[in-house]
Formats: sequence, C-alpha cells, structure tokens
Amino acid sequence: MGKRSRQRQKNQTTGRDDRDNAGWGSGYADIVKENKLFEHYYKEQGLVPGGEFEQFMDAMREPLPATIRITGYKSHAKEILHCLKEKYFKDIQEVEIDGQKIEAPQPLSWYPDEQAWHTNMSRKIIRKSPLLEKFHQFLVSETESGNISRQEAVSMIPPLLLKIESHHKILDMCAAPGSKTAQLIEMLHSDMDVPFPEGFVIANDVDNKRCYLLVHQAKRLNSPCIMVVNHDASCIPTLKIDVDGQKDILFYDRILCDVPCSGDGTLRKNIDVWKKWTTSNSLHLHGLQLRIAVRGVEQLAVGGRMVYSTCSLNPIEDEAVIAALLEKSEGALELADGSADLPGLKWMPGVTSWKLMTKEGQWYADWSEVPNHRHTQIRPTMFPPTDTEKLASMHLERCMRILPHHQNTGGFFVAVLVKKAPMPWNKRYPKEGEGPEGKVDREAEEEATKGASSAQETTAKQDGACGPPASKKMRLFGYKEDPFVFLTEEDPVFTTIQSFYDLSPNFPKLNVLTRTHDGKKRHLYMVSKELRNVLINNSERMKVINTGVKVWSRNSDGEEFGCAFRLAQEGIYTLQPYIRSRIIRVSVEDIKVLLTQENPFLSKLEDDAHAQAKKMVMGSIVLKYIPNPNNPAEPQCPIQLCGWRGKTSIRAFVPRNERFHYLRLLGVEVFRDKQGVGAEKGRGGEKEGKEEVEDAAEKDAGEEGAVENETKRLAGEDVEETAERKED
Repeated sequence: MGKRSRQRQKNQTTGRDDRDNAGWGSGYADIVKENKLFEHYYKEQGLVPGGEFEQFMDAMREPLPATIRITGYKSHAKEILHCLKEKYFKDIQEVEIDGQKIEAPQPLSWYPDEQAWHTNMSRKIIRKSPLLEKFHQFLVSETESGNISRQEAVSMIPPLLLKIESHHKILDMCAAPGSKTAQLIEMLHSDMDVPFPEGFVIANDVDNKRCYLLVHQAKRLNSPCIMVVNHDASCIPTLKIDVDGQKDILFYDRILCDVPCSGDGTLRKNIDVWKKWTTSNSLHLHGLQLRIAVRGVEQLAVGGRMVYSTCSLNPIEDEAVIAALLEKSEGALELADGSADLPGLKWMPGVTSWKLMTKEGQWYADWSEVPNHRHTQIRPTMFPPTDTEKLASMHLERCMRILPHHQNTGGFFVAVLVKKAPMPWNKRYPKEGEGPEGKVDREAEEEATKGASSAQETTAKQDGACGPPASKKMRLFGYKEDPFVFLTEEDPVFTTIQSFYDLSPNFPKLNVLTRTHDGKKRHLYMVSKELRNVLINNSERMKVINTGVKVWSRNSDGEEFGCAFRLAQEGIYTLQPYIRSRIIRVSVEDIKVLLTQENPFLSKLEDDAHAQAKKMVMGSIVLKYIPNPNNPAEPQCPIQLCGWRGKTSIRAFVPRNERFHYLRLLGVEVFRDKQGVGAEKGRGGEKEGKEEVEDAAEKDAGEEGAVENETKRLAGEDVEETAERKED
C-alpha cells in the first residue's frame, strides 16, 4: 500500500469517528484547551455572529453533553420511551454529582416524535458515577440490542434531511462507525408490517478494519436490506442491476456524503484536536472531500438528494467544496433550502466569502495571490467564485452551520444537494423512449468518464474548470471474504424446512443465501430481492464485507427432531410472517418465566401456552406475544422470541441484552452488580444472568445434545463459531 493510500485510510477516521462513535470513551487527562491559531483563524473568518465569539470559545471548552436516540423503526420505540421517562429520567432528577444537580433530560426539539434526548451530563459522568450505574447499564444494554443509539446530536441531522422513504436506494459513502447508517436503516423500516422494504442501504468505508465496526452497528438492527462494502469512496465502483430483464446502471435515490474532515467541530469531545489543530489539515483534505462529493453526485439519480456533511467549521472543507461542486455541475445540481425541515434547530446560513491561511499565518483572499510554489498545496477550488452573479446563483446561504454555543452541541456543517440533470460529463443522447440518463452503451459511457477524468490531472485543469476527478484503479485490502451463495428454489435444504415450519407459498426462497460453496450449510441468511439483484450482478465489481440477516442455524442433532435448522433470533421478525406452524402464543407472565428461568418445565407456562406446547413435537419454535389494547398496563408492541420445545421443558434462545430489554418492557428491572451477577426485581428475586445458566441442571436429557450451543447463547455470550469472526 502506497503512502498516499495509507494516509487516505488514516484520514477517513478523522472527525467522523469523533462525533459518531457509539462508544462513550473514558475521558482524557487534563489538556490545555487553548489554540491561539484556531482563535485567530475563526475570528478572521467571521463565522460567529458579532459579540458571540467568547461564548463560542467557552462552549468549545465545555464537555459535550450526552445524547441518545431511540431506534425509531422498531415498534418497541414507544415502550422504550415510556420506560425512559417513567423510570430512568425520574431517577436521574434526584441525583447530585459534585454538588451539581442533574437536570432532567430533554427531547431534542427538532428530532421527530421525542425519539432523541439530551442531558446536561457528559459521557464521563455517566460512565464513572456510581449514582448513575443503573442508567449506564441500561444505555449499554439497550445499545447492544439495537434499541438505543448513543450518538452526538448534530450527527443525527444528515439522515433527517435526506427525507428517506421505504423504496429508496441509498448509498452511505463514508459510513463507519455507523450511527447515521443505523438511522438510514431505521427509516427504511418505518413500516414494521413490511419485512422486506423495496429500498436498501449500501454502506461503504475505505478502512477494512472499520468496516467490521460498521457491520457490528448494522447487525444490531437485524435488517435484510443493508450491505457493507469496502472501497475508496472517491472511486467507488459503478454497480449494475437487472431492470426488466436488461442490464442497467444503479443510480441511488439518496446519498449520504459524510466526508472525512479535520474535525474541529468536535473539540468538546475529541480534546486532542486542541493541540493538533492547524490550517494545513483542511488544505490537505479539501481535494479528497471534493473527489468523494463528485463521485457521489455521479451516482445520484436525477431527482435524487445528496447530503454533504462534515464536523468541521472550516469553509475550505465546507462551502468551498459545495461551490466547486456546483460550478462543475453546470446547473445539474442545486442547493435545497432545508430551513423548514428541522423546526427548532438553530443554525447559521452558509457564507459567501472566506480566506485561506497557511500554518505559518500567511493569508490569501484569492487564487491570483497564491505564489507558484504553493500551487501543489493550495488549489483554486478552495476560494470563493469571483463571478458575483454566479456566486449569488449558487445560494450558498442555504448551507447550514451549527455552532456549539447556540444549543449546547458540537460544531457541524451540512448541505442538501438535489440533482436536476445528469452531470455534464455523463450526458448522452438517449434513444427514443429512454429516460434522461439513457440506458444504451453504459460501458462506453464509463470509458468516456474515465477519459474525461484523466484529463483533470493536467496543470491546465487546475484552474477549477469542470470535469470529474481522476479515475483510480480499484484496490482491495484486508481479509478475503467468504463468497455469498444464493440457494435455488430446488435446494434440498428447503425440503424439511418447508414442511417443519409450514412456510407460506410466497416465501422468497431465492432471497436465501449462505457463505460457503463447500460442505454443509451452517447458517442461512436472507436479503431483500433488490439487494439480491445487486449482489448477483456485481460479484466481481465490489468487495462485500457483510449482508443479510441470519434466519436459520444448523443444529448438530436437529435432524432427529424433524429439521436440521433452528430459527435464529436475529431474523425472527423478518422470517416469522412466512411461518405458519411451530408458533406458541404466550402471555406476559409466560415471557417472564421464559426469560428468567434457565429451562422451565412446560407446566410453568400458563394454561393456554401449556396446551399449545403439549401438542407440538420437539424442536425449534416461535414464542409470540400479541398485545392486548384493552390492557394498557402490558406492553403494546408485539414480541417474538426464538425457543426450543424439549421433551418436558421449554426455553427461549435470546441473547443476554435482548433478554434484559424484553424484561424491562415487561416492568422487570434488571440490574447487574459489580460481580457480574444480575439482581432482578419484581419477580421474587430469582437468580438472573450467567451464574444461573452455569448452575442449572439439565432437566431434559433428550434435548441436551441438540441445544448445547444454545445454552451458551442463553448464558449471554452470544458468540458465533470461529468461522464467523469476520461477520461479528
């Protein structure tokens, strides 16, 4: 790997990680929060309203308050919100830490449906204070089970501005660590009655290792509509799909272009930036940011929206990139006015004039002032357009800059671009009956794009003239991934699965895949038919890290019970609508028994569930709770759990954090003490957690072999076999 490639991978982790990361950090040693160059630079740029600069700097020196977002697409969201309001937020109000009374958390006024909240507590306080131990455990547990994201407030803005609908094809260009990707997935699944939305999310990151962090974030949401890929965003490949039996290029309806940046908007959280900040950072990143943005709009469908965002306040990384993009587009792009989209959000309009400063303190207001020896570091696209009429037509004031002191957040920049026509270098004359982008001779179009790209690198093109970025050869790094192998409708694996679970005729067998060509299939996954289309047509064109949601896993002794595959909890909400047998309707009390006792006898269930279970043969089952609207004291959301019906006993196979989640929804407080042993209130204090599992005697010798691995899962380890290390 060359030096520039390594640097680019390093740059991709700058800034974005600091505002997105779902981890809360352990704090820093005392660092002097001073940088005279930073203050001088931003005073001169005039981005902060008159008389507010001291407030701006004071806010930058304060710790960033913790913010949380409730996962919006799950029907459990309202129940979690109720739990937060009635239990944890009320407890927090009574707490004093270091003489400071903790204020009640408040919903972010601009986030829909009270799904995002902020507090006056820093991440460090929440982690370290014994008085907040229960709240912290709640946050960690619910985050792991995908029901809450601990995410900086400003990081939540870009997905909202994309205005996503369930049929949209979405590209997240620089996605790791994945908080915004999770939002995109949630929006696709806003209607829980649709297991396979028509849209999908392709989440990309240049850093192979960070892609696995992205996989972890995405997998919490158990969606069949997400694919994680590993490419340099500035030259991410053009994908093909089948449309009505013909090959066509995949254009995305929505693109999130959250680029690597210098991250000076994250000073409140990433304290290292205080001593590392210099103007060189933005000068080095501007070209990469512009290349990524250009590649994004190339792949955007006409009529689609792309959101460009950074956690930098620097115009060189913000308005300069947008202005250069608009100029290159020759009218194909326009800035959308998002002022009415997030009522309650305070933001400053984009600026139309700015200057450059070198790390030595030399200022330049125009490209004509830059000496020749600086031309490799400073480019004409870094300056505002000199044509005042052209500048006015760009409407750069529609860009949005969020300043930390206006609503106690980090710093942020966001711009919404709408594509009105193909990019100038992609225009073709379509044949009769074709759309504006045309469907003919796509290979020739790609070659033409490459030809135009290579011309960009010449010195003559450095004056900011139109044209796409230089094309680069795709390079793949990291692990060699296992192949994605789709099953055929005639695959013998379906024979017993079909009869055992009585799958409905409309079950999409062609959407089922595995990760191996050889040997027995260990796990079966499902993707939406649209993602299947992408995978089948681009296996040699892209590097896929992960996709699909696990729906079945092989049981070592399962065949003697009628089927070699048991249901997987990860995919139960996707799969269950197609299952017509092996379902036991359970009550709230049944779920409490199943989630707090290791291997209860069938007789522990209430009469109705007991009668259903007795009629069922041994093997994998669905435990299904349907809410009763006439009993508001019980959860008003459906609950589906994977389980196993043994000879005389029954058990639920649910990972620890999900188990805790469901118990909380049922009004059972689960709290793990410092020794790791759970204490449970509300059901007579039965033992909870790993200790009980390890001590429990196997009541049913007949099922011991079949569920050996599941016992470990119930213990809360929720680990996959070694062969699956790359997926988790």
